[in-house]
Amino acid sequence: MRKNEGGGSVVWGLSQVRQVGRSAVRPVVRPAFRAWLVLAALSIFPGVAAAESASSIPNMMRPEATPAHQIFSLTLFVLLITGAIFAVVAGLLTVAIIRFRSRNSGTTIEPPQIYGSTQVELAWTVVPVLIVAVLFLTTARIIFAIQDAPKPKNALDVTVVGHQFWWEFRYPALGIVTANELHVPVSPVDHPQPTFLKLLSADVIHSFWVPRLAGKTDLIPNHVNTMWIDPHKPGLYLGQCAQFCGAQHAMMLLRVYVDTPTEYAAWVRNQQKPAAQDPTVAAGRTVFETQACMNCHRIAGTAATGTFGPDLTHLMSRSTIASGATTNTPEHLREWIKDPAHYKDGALMPAMQLSDQQLDQVTAYLATLK
Repeated sequence: MRKNEGGGSVVWGLSQVRQVGRSAVRPVVRPAFRAWLVLAALSIFPGVAAAESASSIPNMMRPEATPAHQIFSLTLFVLLITGAIFAVVAGLLTVAIIRFRSRNSGTTIEPPQIYGSTQVELAWTVVPVLIVAVLFLTTARIIFAIQDAPKPKNALDVTVVGHQFWWEFRYPALGIVTANELHVPVSPVDHPQPTFLKLLSADVIHSFWVPRLAGKTDLIPNHVNTMWIDPHKPGLYLGQCAQFCGAQHAMMLLRVYVDTPTEYAAWVRNQQKPAAQDPTVAAGRTVFETQACMNCHRIAGTAATGTFGPDLTHLMSRSTIASGATTNTPEHLREWIKDPAHYKDGALMPAMQLSDQQLDQVTAYLATLK
């Protein structure tokens, strides 16, 4: 899988659990104990420490939204318990190996045989049951705390539709439709503004996952799922489909831009504008509207009203094309139109068999859609 392009750190960090609206979701462990858990986790799993330096991939060890914080706290709690179990079992095994190891005396000494110890049998039955019960109840509490969080009046509603192999984002209240790059406002602690996502699928099962913001939630055909995020810091957060959905599942990437209020308002204004009408690229628009392109794609203000493929009204406002397969430049766009398999083998977009002149014209036209 190719590395996704774009700036901004996509590693996770430690912070307190924030509020969503007026409801506070309590952390699993107290802050004073939380730091100790982190150190314990890093000592048990050295790979976690190495992940701290990786800034180009999603890192679930540095959450930046309330659901992600809750999941991270639960992870550390489970690591503490399982790490303690490992330490006890490994310690007893080490003692047994050293104490009762074979010697060269020529005689075999059997350790004392214990049969029918009620205390031992109760211990190895009751203790695991209690551990499982604690883990189950803690996990259930976190699940319900996240799922049952109340929706404040100022929440942003976004409908997410999974396609093979790209993401469609609809903002019903704003009249905006875009693809692959989700823009949401930052949700500061003092003025929280979470984003609630309605998850749908147009074909097969997909899974929406941005590790720094929330857990995985599936998009299932003919079924509606929901989730929410409340990013506390502006920036770029990377994610992807986490459910195998076909040949190009690994290249079904997504980008979540958490904008400041000013940046988000500017983005909304731009997305609500009609498509650019540049007379110098009229030939390219004619090619677009007379080929099969218009049957799959929509460009506001033109005859193109297709819904099978991504909305292209503001195509050049996006950093990538083909759901993160490559950067969005005129050169890459031309190659994508000429042969989609060059970047994403198995993509449902067909090669249009355009001439070089037509490719240049339609690329010039699409490059004006900012």
